[in-house]
Amino acid sequence: MTEFEDISLEEMISDGFDIVTEEINLSDFAETDKNSEQKIFPILPVRNMVMFPNVVIPITAGRKTSIQLLEEAQKNGDFIGIVSQKNSDLEQPSEKDIYTTGTLAKIIKIIKLPEGNITAITKGFHRFKIKKIVDNQPYFKAEISKLKDTQPKDREEYEALLENIKDLALKIIELDPNIPNAANFAIKNINNNDDLLNFICTNANFSSIAKQKLLEEKSLMTRANQCYELMHEDFRKLELRNQIHQKTSKDLDKQQREYFLNQQIRTIQEELGGGPESDVEDLIAKAKTKKWSQEVEDHFQKEIGRLQRQNPNSPDYNVQRNYLDFFTDLPWETYTKDIFDIAKAEKVLDKAHFGLEDIKKRILEHMAVLKLKNNMKSPILLLVGPPGVGKTSLGKSIADALGRKYVRLSLGGLHDESEIRGHRKTYIGAMAGRILQSIKKSGTSNPVIVLDEIDKIGQGLHGDPSSALLEVLDPEQNKSFYDNFLEMGYDLSKVMFIATANSLSTIQTPLLDRTEIIQIAGYTLEEKIEIAKRHLIRKQQEENGLDAKSFKLGNAELKHIIEAHTSESGVRTLEKRIAAIGRWVALQTALIKDYDPKISVEKVDEILGVPRPKSLSEITGVPGVVTGLAWTSVGGDILYIESILSNGKGALTMTGNLGTVMKESATIALEYIKAKHDELGIPQEDIEKKNIHVHVPEGATPKDGPSAGIAMLTSMVSSFKNKKVKPHLAMTGEITLRGKVLPVGGIKEKLLAATRAGIKDVILCEANRKDVEEIKKDYLKNLRVHYVNRMEEVIDIAIEE
Repeated sequence: MTEFEDISLEEMISDGFDIVTEEINLSDFAETDKNSEQKIFPILPVRNMVMFPNVVIPITAGRKTSIQLLEEAQKNGDFIGIVSQKNSDLEQPSEKDIYTTGTLAKIIKIIKLPEGNITAITKGFHRFKIKKIVDNQPYFKAEISKLKDTQPKDREEYEALLENIKDLALKIIELDPNIPNAANFAIKNINNNDDLLNFICTNANFSSIAKQKLLEEKSLMTRANQCYELMHEDFRKLELRNQIHQKTSKDLDKQQREYFLNQQIRTIQEELGGGPESDVEDLIAKAKTKKWSQEVEDHFQKEIGRLQRQNPNSPDYNVQRNYLDFFTDLPWETYTKDIFDIAKAEKVLDKAHFGLEDIKKRILEHMAVLKLKNNMKSPILLLVGPPGVGKTSLGKSIADALGRKYVRLSLGGLHDESEIRGHRKTYIGAMAGRILQSIKKSGTSNPVIVLDEIDKIGQGLHGDPSSALLEVLDPEQNKSFYDNFLEMGYDLSKVMFIATANSLSTIQTPLLDRTEIIQIAGYTLEEKIEIAKRHLIRKQQEENGLDAKSFKLGNAELKHIIEAHTSESGVRTLEKRIAAIGRWVALQTALIKDYDPKISVEKVDEILGVPRPKSLSEITGVPGVVTGLAWTSVGGDILYIESILSNGKGALTMTGNLGTVMKESATIALEYIKAKHDELGIPQEDIEKKNIHVHVPEGATPKDGPSAGIAMLTSMVSSFKNKKVKPHLAMTGEITLRGKVLPVGGIKEKLLAATRAGIKDVILCEANRKDVEEIKKDYLKNLRVHYVNRMEEVIDIAIEE
C-alpha cells in the first residue's frame, strides 16, 4: 500500500467505511497561543504530496512512528510540521531525505481505517523552515522558524493574475474527467486570493518537486506566475490528449464500418465457392495425405479449429494460415530408404574424393551397422581441417552413397538464436528455424544436413546460436527438437548431421562433446596431382567451354604449379591456377591462334607469372636463422626465426608481432643459455656484453603459440657460436627452463608443410612419435624425423660443426 497519499472522504464513504460523520467547524481550529508557546514541533514526512497553508487535506499514515506522532499531537493539541520526502520510495527517511521547508498544520480529526492505518484530517497554517532536528526517536522533532510571504507591490496585477488562474483552473476541471465536480464548486466559493492560490497549488496535477518549489517561493507574485505557467502546460497536455481521443474514436468507427463491409464480402465469397472455407478444406485435404502420429493429428485439429474461428481479414488469420501451411508441408514420418550396398557406396566415395581414407572408413562403418541393426541413431560427425580439403563436398558424397537427400546449411556469421530455433508466432514475420526449413526443403525426415562453418557462429544480442545447437546435435535430445514456431517437438534423430570447421578453438566444449571429431589434414603433393588429374582439369575444361583435348597438364607441370604457384593444404588455389590456364586456352581458341595443347613448365610460368622462390638454403645459410614449423587455421606452414648479436649489456629484444607465449619461449631460451653456457661452448663475456635481437619475419601477421621454443633456442645458440644451422632442416617443440623438450600439436599438418617447402630433416619431441606413426608412410617418404628429449640433442643435430 502506498502511504501518505491524498484521499477523498467521499470515496472512503462510498467504499463502505463505517465512519461517523459530524459537522466540523474549522474556526474551532484557528491558530491559538499554543502555536507561539510551542518550541519543539513533531515533523511528519509525507510522500507524493506537498501541503500549503490554509488548506484542509486528509493524510493517510501507515508507519507506526507516524501513527504515534499523529495520535500524540492530537492528544496534546500540538501543531505538527508536515514536510515532503525527496524520494517517495524510502520507507524510513533520514534527516537528509526530507526537505527543510514545510507547512505547520493542526489535526482536525483522526479516522481509523480497517487495515490498521489511520487518516488524519489536517489544516495548514504557516510555512516554516527547519532550523535543527533535536530528536529522531520515535519520530523527528525540530526547532523551526516561520516563513512570511512577501505581499505583491502591485495588488491589482496580482488580483488579475489570480482571476486568470481561477479561469484556467475551471477549464482544466472541465477537460479532465478524473477531477471531481466538487472541485469546481470549491474554487468558485473561495473568496481569499491567497487561499485560492494555495488550494490550486495543493490540488493541481503538478509533480511533487514542482509543488515543493512553489512552497519554498516566498513572493506571492512569483509563486502565482510559476503556478500559472505550470497550469498552462497541464492545459496543453489535456487538450492534446482529448484531440487524440477524438481521432481514435473516429478511427474505431471507420474500422467498424470496414468490418461490416468485409463480412458482406466474405458472405459473397462463400456463395461463389471461395474464401476462407476453401483454405480450411485445402489444408484438411493436404493433412489427409500426411503420415503422422495421433499427437500431431490432435494438434493439427486444434489449430485448424482456431483458423476457422478467426476473421479472414485480420492479421492473425494470415499468421495462422502460414503456420498451418508450414505444418502440413513438413515431411513428419516420411523417410527415404537407405541404400545398404556398401561396395557401391565405397565406389561413390572413391569416385568423388581422392584420399580421405579415415572419413570414408567411418561412413562405411556406419552403413554396415545400419544394415545389420536396421535401426540406429545417426552420428554427428564434425570434419575439421584447413580450407579446400573437401569437407563440404564430402557431405554431398555421403548423401549420394546413402541414397539420402542432401541439404547444406551455412552457419558462418549467424548471431541470432531464432535462426536455429525459430520465432514465436506472435512476432510479425515469424518463421521456423533453419533446421526445420531444411527438413521441409528436403521433403524427408532423414536427410543428410551439412552444418557448414560451425566454428564461425557469432553471438549477438538475441541469444547464442551455438547453445541452441546443443539440442540439435545431441542424439539423446533431438528426438523431440522444439521449434518456437512449430510449438511442438520434431524428431531429428534420423537426420545425419555433418558439421564442418576450420578450427576447434572457437567451438563450445559442450558442442564438441556431442560430436565425433574427424581431423582432415592437408593433401600431399602426390594426392594433389591425382586430384587435379581426376577432377580439377576436367571441371575447368567444362566451365570454360573446352573439350578434353583442349589442353593437357602432365605430372611435371602439375608438380611445378603446386610447388611454385600455390602454398596451401587444400586444392582451392590449385583449382584457381588451373582455371587461369583454362581461360588462357579459351582466349587462344576464340582468337583462332595456334598453341600447343600440351602445356609446358615454361608456358605455365608465362601464363601464371613469376614463380615464388623455394630455395631454403640461401635463406638459412647464415648463423642465427632457423626454420620452424607452425600450425595455422589454413593448415601447416613454415616459419623463419632469426637472431643477431650486437654490442651491449646482455639485453634481449623481440620483434615480429609476437604473442605472450612466444615471448616467454624466447626469455626461457636465453635464461637456459646463460645457465648452460659452459656446456654449450659460449663464453661468459659474450653473454654479458652482447645484446641479442630475435625476429620472426612477416611482422604484419600476429604469431603466438608454444611450437617455436626449440627453434628460438637453436637460433640464439647459432648466433652466439657463429655457426650455421644445417640446411633443409626444420623443427618444432617447446622447452622447459631446464632444457627438456615438450611435445606440441598439429604434427601431420606441420610435416606436410615441411615436405611442401623441401625440408629433408625434422626435429620433434620423442613424445610426438605416436603422432608420426599415425601418418601414412607415403606422406613422409622424403622426410627424415629426429626424435629428441633434451635441448642438448637438438643443438647436436642442428648446428653445423
